[in-house]
Amino acid sequence: MTEPRHVIVVDLGYGDAGKGTIVDWLCATRPVTTVIRFNGGAQAAHNVVTPDGRHHTFAQFGSGTLHGVRTHLSRFMMVDPLALAAEAGHLAGLGVASPFELLTVDRQALLTTPWHRAANRAREAARGDDRHGSCGMGVGETAAFALAHPDLAVRAGDTGSPATLVRKLRAIRDALTAELGPLDAPPVEAVAEAFRWFGTAIRLVSSSRQALRGPCVFEGAQGVLLDEWRGFHPYTTWSTTTFDNAETLLGETGDGDALRLGVVRTYTTRHGAGPLVTEDPRLTAALPERHNAHGPWQGAWRAGHFDAVAHRYAVEVCGGVDALAVTHSDVAARHDLKMCLSYGQLDRIVPGERGDLAYQEKLTQTLATATPVYTGLADLGEALGAPVAVTSHGPTWRDKSPGREADGSTARRSSQ
Repeated sequence: MTEPRHVIVVDLGYGDAGKGTIVDWLCATRPVTTVIRFNGGAQAAHNVVTPDGRHHTFAQFGSGTLHGVRTHLSRFMMVDPLALAAEAGHLAGLGVASPFELLTVDRQALLTTPWHRAANRAREAARGDDRHGSCGMGVGETAAFALAHPDLAVRAGDTGSPATLVRKLRAIRDALTAELGPLDAPPVEAVAEAFRWFGTAIRLVSSSRQALRGPCVFEGAQGVLLDEWRGFHPYTTWSTTTFDNAETLLGETGDGDALRLGVVRTYTTRHGAGPLVTEDPRLTAALPERHNAHGPWQGAWRAGHFDAVAHRYAVEVCGGVDALAVTHSDVAARHDLKMCLSYGQLDRIVPGERGDLAYQEKLTQTLATATPVYTGLADLGEALGAPVAVTSHGPTWRDKSPGREADGSTARRSSQ
């Protein structure tokens, strides 16, 4: 890979493509000072395995932490202080001496509370068989509450004002319990105390400018096919999963030198309900996930053959990619994987206007009845119109091959 100043890592599927292991590899092989998180929240589950066998599921800390790389949680993140403390404890157990000393948080970042999490689970449970799919971490509730009550949403900077913090926490509790009934959450005072501690344990900053002084990796969460505006409604997230937020942060500093790296597996997967045109139950059974099984809120783990139609749509709606990272190439070597280049006569999912959720729901209905047409698994770079910068054939950063395609052919190099 050539050496742009920054790299933005985005999943071109429904999540779970391997963003964490690619960020880990970037931090092991490049000069990186900070991993910047630019969307989502504590629902991320980016699994990293070290060559000596240590394993951590990164949710809010950046996936370069085990290399000593700093993390910055930008204003586009929804931060869960309680979950962050638990994650820091696990990292300390793996040998990271002082995890919070590696962390900065934007004062404007929204904070997820226990009431957001409980409300999220209550709504999803009430949907019964019509669940949309959720990680049950309250991220969507955090975003929705902030849109409905912008003056009451609690932000990281509020932890420095005990009176403001308690007032907002009570408002969140009262609003959500009035709507949904009693919610399983600690007393306001206990949450306020924990949040105040969080505000003193980490360093709060007013922008991402300082983090961007050195070379950075922007680590996305979830996938483009789950994007709040471009995903297949209603099976989406309350988060912008494209390159947009990262490029907004770069634009604020006048630094646009970043490689747009899209991550895909050699097969297409998703968690829970929603379209998966190439789903194959036999593939699901043959390829269990060691760190990504059935979840009580996410639902079942599902696998299918490589859906080039859906991934091309992801490339198009996020404005193109400079290069690809292809993960799970070892699976392609052991299993008879296929590629879907069309759904009958349909070989392109036509994007609608950004924000037109009615159109996105029509796409969902179209995909629900689509029939995949298969060929053998071939050059993924050619299928998606981008060079392959790195291929992963195992869980650790050492199990990466720069510039090699999943089927073993040499890929074109990025011109950047």
